[in-house]
Amino acid sequence: MTILVCGSLAFDTIMTFEGRFAEQILPEQLHILNVSFLVPGLRREYGGCAGNIAYGLRQLGVQARPVAALGSDGQGYLERMQNLGIDTGAVQWVQTHYTAQAMIMTDRDNNQITAFHPGAMALAHQNPITAAPAASLAIVSPDGRQAMIDHAEQLHALGVPFVFDPGQGLPMFNGPELLRFIELADWAALNDYEARMLSERTGLGYAELSQRLRGLVITLAEQGCELWQQGQCSRVPGVHARAVLDPTGCGDALRAGLLYGLAQGWDLQRSAELGNRMGAEKIAYRGGQNYRFSL
Repeated sequence: MTILVCGSLAFDTIMTFEGRFAEQILPEQLHILNVSFLVPGLRREYGGCAGNIAYGLRQLGVQARPVAALGSDGQGYLERMQNLGIDTGAVQWVQTHYTAQAMIMTDRDNNQITAFHPGAMALAHQNPITAAPAASLAIVSPDGRQAMIDHAEQLHALGVPFVFDPGQGLPMFNGPELLRFIELADWAALNDYEARMLSERTGLGYAELSQRLRGLVITLAEQGCELWQQGQCSRVPGVHARAVLDPTGCGDALRAGLLYGLAQGWDLQRSAELGNRMGAEKIAYRGGQNYRFSL
C-alpha cells in the first residue's frame, strides 16, 4: 500500500530571541523600521508538510511517496528520507533554486516573526502525477499554488481518492477554485480558522460542504476535531498530551493518522481518533522521535 503525499519539503531555521519584540520595536517609528535581534539559539530542522506527513506514515508502517520539489541544497534532506524508508521516486530536483525555507524567530513570550522563501516549491507543478497504479490514497497539502491545482486534477483523473488539506495555502484560492477542489476531493481536513475561511469564500456552510464530500474534518487543537458527514456533525475528543513541548508539526501528524485509517478502510471516526492520538504524541518529522502504536 502506497500513499501519495503532495506538498512541501522545506528547511526550517528556528531562532530564539531571549528578549521581547515589543521592547525592541517602537510603534511610532514603524515607518522607518530598522532593528536587529541577537539570537543565541539557532537550529535547522527538516520540515514541510509532505516531509512531516510522510514521516508519520512511515512510523505506522505505511509506504509514503512524497510528490514534492527539492532545490540544489536538498541532497541531505533526500538522503534523510531515504534512510527512513520513504520512497523518494517522485521528488523533483530543481537545481536553479534553493529548497523552500522558513526562517522563524521566537521571543520569550512565544511571539514569532517568520519569513518564508518558496524556492523550488514554486515549481512543484512541473512534477506531474502521470501514473499511480499502486497508490491507494493521496493527500494534497500546502504547496505551490499551481502544483496544488494540477495535482488535484491529476489524482482525480487517475481515480486516486484524496484528502484536500489546503492549510496555510488556502488564502491563495478564490471561491470557485476552492469549490473545484471540493468537487475533486473525497475528504477535506482543515483547522477551525481555515474551515471558516473556506465556508466564507465558497458561500457554503459546513453541512453543505460535507454533502459534497465523503467527510469534512475540522481540527480543534487539544479539543479534538469535528467530523461532518452528509450534513451531520459529530465530535471526536482530543487526546491529552503527556507533555507540551512544541506544537509545530502536530497537525501533519494528525493527518498521517487520518490517512492511515482511511487507507485501511476504517470509518472516519476511527481514523480521526488515531489522528488525534498521533497529534498528541507529536509524531513530527522535525522531532526525529520514533513511536510505535498498537493498532
